[in-house]
Amino acid sequence: MITTKAASIDEYIAGFPEEVQKILEQVRATIKEAAPEAEETIKYAIPTFTFGGNLVHFAAFKNHIGFYPAPTGMEAFKGDFSSYKTGKGSVQFPLDKPMPLDLISKIVHFRVEQNLGKAQKSKKVS
Repeated sequence: MITTKAASIDEYIAGFPEEVQKILEQVRATIKEAAPEAEETIKYAIPTFTFGGNLVHFAAFKNHIGFYPAPTGMEAFKGDFSSYKTGKGSVQFPLDKPMPLDLISKIVHFRVEQNLGKAQKSKKVS
């Protein structure tokens, strides 16, 4: 497990055991495919994708992958999260179950549309 702050997503992923690295790479690839124009960065010491603002964050823990699609992403997919542990802006995907990559993809598409909508509104205001 990582004890120092990673400077990149590659560095972050490298700090975990191989089986967790594979899952993190799957999540990363799913996000990249759903939002190819998004930029990768580290924010709050975890992998983050940005596109017109924060899009989604994800992180590895002992027993789960934390996925952070912002409170609006949580609200929109509340029904899809019924079998997962959730918080105000997070959902926990257990490491001992298949990652719901289709769901992650849908959430990322939703967040891209939200951020594009915010960008359109701010253009109209200026």
